[in-house]
Amino acid sequence: MSSPSPTIPHGWSTAELATIAELAETFVRGGSVRRANLAAEALSRAADPDQVRQLRLVLGLLESRVAGLLLTGRPAAFRDRTPAERERVLLGWALSRLPLRRSAFQAYRKLLTFLAYADPGPVGQANPLHAAIGYRPDRPPVTSSLAGIVPLDVHRQASPTAPDGSIVLEADVVVVGSGAGGGVIADELSAAGRSVVVIEAGPFLDEAHLPTDELDAYSRVYLNHGLLTTWDGAVTMLAGTAVGGGTLVNWMTSIRPPAEVREEWARDHGIDGIDGPAFDADLAAIERAQGVTEATVIRPKDEVILRGAAALGWEAAPTRRNATDCGDCGSCPFGCPRGAKQSTLRVQLARAAAAGARIVDRTRVTRVLIEGGRAVGVEGQALMVDQDGTPVPSETDPYRPRTRRLVVRAPQIVIAAGALRTPTILLGSGIEHPGIGRHLRLHPVPVLAGLFDEPIEMWRGTMQAARSLEFIRADGERNGYVIESAPGHPGLIALALPWEGTDDHADLLAEIGHVAPLIAVTRDGGEGRVRRLGDGRTRIDYRLDARGVATLRHGLVAMAGIARAAGARQLLAAGTPPRWHGKSGFAPGAEARQFAVFEDALRSFDFAPNRGSVFSAHQMGTVRMGARADHPCDPAGRVRTAAGVVIPGLYVGDGSLFPTGLGVNPMITIMALARRVARTVAAER
Repeated sequence: MSSPSPTIPHGWSTAELATIAELAETFVRGGSVRRANLAAEALSRAADPDQVRQLRLVLGLLESRVAGLLLTGRPAAFRDRTPAERERVLLGWALSRLPLRRSAFQAYRKLLTFLAYADPGPVGQANPLHAAIGYRPDRPPVTSSLAGIVPLDVHRQASPTAPDGSIVLEADVVVVGSGAGGGVIADELSAAGRSVVVIEAGPFLDEAHLPTDELDAYSRVYLNHGLLTTWDGAVTMLAGTAVGGGTLVNWMTSIRPPAEVREEWARDHGIDGIDGPAFDADLAAIERAQGVTEATVIRPKDEVILRGAAALGWEAAPTRRNATDCGDCGSCPFGCPRGAKQSTLRVQLARAAAAGARIVDRTRVTRVLIEGGRAVGVEGQALMVDQDGTPVPSETDPYRPRTRRLVVRAPQIVIAAGALRTPTILLGSGIEHPGIGRHLRLHPVPVLAGLFDEPIEMWRGTMQAARSLEFIRADGERNGYVIESAPGHPGLIALALPWEGTDDHADLLAEIGHVAPLIAVTRDGGEGRVRRLGDGRTRIDYRLDARGVATLRHGLVAMAGIARAAGARQLLAAGTPPRWHGKSGFAPGAEARQFAVFEDALRSFDFAPNRGSVFSAHQMGTVRMGARADHPCDPAGRVRTAAGVVIPGLYVGDGSLFPTGLGVNPMITIMALARRVARTVAAER
């Protein structure tokens, strides 16, 4: 391994980078110095400072001879150990009874394996790991009809400007967020003749300027540069942050909310009409606008679901999705360069902009302005960029860009910044309703991978083309869930699959072209909380309850049955440690008996924090709506105070409104709820 790069990321010592490089080399051989620098830069940009301090403390422990003696019985620093000894140290942390050790292991393991396989390589050089695993990224053509949006350059076009240099705008309505909720609301109100300003924290990217590789995509269009987890690192999350929000980068699966969930929301939370024809009409209108239709290109990973379910006599069908004329590339999680994905960027925001809505990108709203008990505007920080669109760094910290204060005055404010950011904006505004930030739902997802003889290439073609709703209804012991495929690219694959040693992980990734990963999108058991920290950052905590764990385990058993029935030669339940079926082959006539043993193991799979692997791409419920005053929003989306009094002019319009988890992909439901909120805003002009 070569010596560390002379370019040291801000705030990191040479010794720390050397230790990260040794960790990187242990997780995945080759390129470890580059990876150490990428990791340090990523942590500096995206991670909470308190978490970074803990991770730096871990580096110190690893290099301490005294700590080495206490932890391993041998007084040696990590870098002075043999490769085999380093593996044993890391596996000891991975399987430790101490949650903090497991958390530290997973933080470095996920980041460094992700970077190893997501990195396209230095300029002019390809990542050799991509060739080793047979990964060939798609290069779809760019549409000749780019998204018809020109963001407002507030630094040059805004008028008037306040004496203190702040940027000041005025509008009838401010919509904070441009994803599934914000995009729909902006469209509806612009069509009604309202003057609308849409503020988005992420960048605007038309189809010609979208990321083309995994590392660039996570850096530019995912929340926290893709390093989004719960505080303890136990749940790995994905959320979009760009004009279009999650609709820009999601896998497009469009499933209507289950009937039993709608009935529960009406019965237990007093949301009138949510279980009737009015909401049916909203759902149908959204499906028409987004061009929702059944997938026609069924890739091998999705054939596994259809084939396995058919063999078991279970329900399964092609997925309905908001895309047209596609199915031959896997660029969806980077944005759709051909313009086939009918995101809010292509539909609602384009229509809103044509009707006069002003879209402000790269501006993070920090609070709602409240005067005399009513909302009168918002305040935020607009990113300052150079002529090439590159953020201008601050003079004191190169990882903290310069910003300028932006104020938008309006009599109506809709917060639709997503379930992780909407509550922090409200909390930062002095709104003290005790329910704000609580009742976080994540749709926890377990992973079951099937290894097949035939090529799968999960990253190519329609991202999700089939699903099974066999277990969508709850029973006495578990919640409902939907089984789907998980179309990962190499970085996400490397992060999601278990690490049992350097060679074991390399051997597993070498077979990745034959792996079909399945996921169970489960309706939550348990819940979490989003809190605003003193520096404005967000802390996310989440815990499963017994019913939630039972749902994850049931999902693993069901997915194992589907993959086996579809012909998988090996099965893998992701976790630390993982569970395998068929890794060492089978004695004659022993497979059925061994599979029964495997099923029993899955029924008791350990989902303690940082043991069973749990992922989530859906965040909901942190400003839930309902008739009772203990819900921060009323059934129309109006925000309440702690006393239960509605704040005039202030609304929420995103997945934060969900009273509970949904149990299916939430995009269509969020958009339909946004139509409901938009009608309220329009009526209260």
